[in-house]
Amino acid sequence: MSDGARIYGIYTSVCYSTGVRLLLAARAPQKKQRGISMSKQEEAGLILKLYELRRDETMRKAREWYFREFFPQTIADFNNALMGEHSGHLRMVVTYWDMAAALVNNGAISMELFNDANGEHLGTFAKIEPLLKEIQTTIGPQFGANLAKLVDAMPDGRKRIAAIRERFKTIQAMLAAQKSKAAQQG
Repeated sequence: MSDGARIYGIYTSVCYSTGVRLLLAARAPQKKQRGISMSKQEEAGLILKLYELRRDETMRKAREWYFREFFPQTIADFNNALMGEHSGHLRMVVTYWDMAAALVNNGAISMELFNDANGEHLGTFAKIEPLLKEIQTTIGPQFGANLAKLVDAMPDGRKRIAAIRERFKTIQAMLAAQKSKAAQQG
């Protein structure tokens, strides 16, 4: 087992209890029966709970790093982040959105409501999607699998991901320019 797979396994074991609690909370109000789904109010409650979890200080820092500094171009870039000082940030962001996608994929939250209320999951997936097969070979086939399933279920999901990735290139260039300007002034 690779170091990445071992670390990811430990982390997902810790995160598993949070995901199980959310899934149980989603199913608690009514037993899962054919043709019966959660009410919009119950789904909205889960959306609000997901938002509340995103407000955690460590999660905020992880999301900030992921979207401002993490732009992997190769599997080596991904592995360097996975084994570096931001390993927890990388794993926290991806596994959080993968867990949220699992709620949608399993019917706890409708895809329409989830996508209307969120967009960050698409940005999260856009950063890892070109490397996903290699990542899954290294870490395990479940890494990002719920996000991939959700994106594939969306109309034009992969096209949306490609468009987001193009926007990230512009953002990355803008961030690099800001950093360069600050270095020249400092």
